Amino acid sequence: MAASEQPAAAMKRRHKAQYVSGQQAKRPRGGGGGGGGGGGGPRQLELGMQGILITCNMNERKCVGEAYSLLNEYGDLLYGPEKFTNQDDRLSGSEEEEDDVEAALKKEVDQIRTSNEQKLRRFQSVESGANNVVFIRTLGVEPEKLVHHILMDLHTTKKKKTRVILRMLPISGTCKAFMEDMKKYSETFFEPWFKAPNKGTFQIVYKARNNSHMSREEVIKELAGIVGSLNPENKVDLNNPQYTIVVEIIKNVCCLSVVKDYVLFRKYNLQEVVKSNKEELGQQNLLSASQGEKLEEIKLAEEDTKEVKPEDKNQGEEEAKPNESNNQQA
Repeated sequence: MAASEQPAAAMKRRHKAQYVSGQQAKRPRGGGGGGGGGGGGPRQLELGMQGILITCNMNERKCVGEAYSLLNEYGDLLYGPEKFTNQDDRLSGSEEEEDDVEAALKKEVDQIRTSNEQKLRRFQSVESGANNVVFIRTLGVEPEKLVHHILMDLHTTKKKKTRVILRMLPISGTCKAFMEDMKKYSETFFEPWFKAPNKGTFQIVYKARNNSHMSREEVIKELAGIVGSLNPENKVDLNNPQYTIVVEIIKNVCCLSVVKDYVLFRKYNLQEVVKSNKEELGQQNLLSASQGEKLEEIKLAEEDTKEVKPEDKNQGEEEAKPNESNNQQA
């Protein structure tokens, strides 16, 4: 009897373990979350998406929460609050009045439409495909305009609104991360900024994650060539360009955008852009001081190696005399 009970208990435990692991497998990674996510749609970064690529320091879950809070705050200012109808309220108020077939059909269509609207939110976190990187898909939003507005406000007010978010980069277009696909896509993508009569100075910043088949030098060379072909008056400026072409590659997806004020906004770093001039000067002074100390240490070390003992010096002179006499004889 005891022997028959053991297999049954083992099967019960095994069944429970399979159920738990199945539930964990179904749970989406990086998606959803508080503040404004929710709903359906793709759960990972895909071709054709627009959005905002956000880097953080280890805490992705908190980064998503901060991103929703910040994006919803400024998204409401620029585009107005999101408008969603409470489906339950719609049904309860008119349930007794709509008795005929046509009204019932209309009500069912409205329910489906409302359900779909609730799934397609303005901001939705999706799996980026890289550690310490969050991607927020956007709908009905111009990512470059929104992120520039956020950074301009933070730069002006110097008010810190995030703790774990580092950089916030708008992504206006995506394509396959292969050179031929990128060249073909960029020829059209770059036109609003660089095709004659439009022109400007530019730089290209490149970052690849979980991708080893792309060459940084080749990508920059090819994309710079495309910009030049759109208008020969487009010139490279690495110090203070009008436009910065952002190339972010994650696995086999290439994310592109063209942004302004990249230098002014400290490479679109939310932690750096809120620092006051005094803080920046203080950091520069500390850096200069540390560099000065290192230079002084190097100088002292060099002087120590140059010091020669008097005995060594006399010995050297004595050793040199025979050579001098030999030279005179020669």
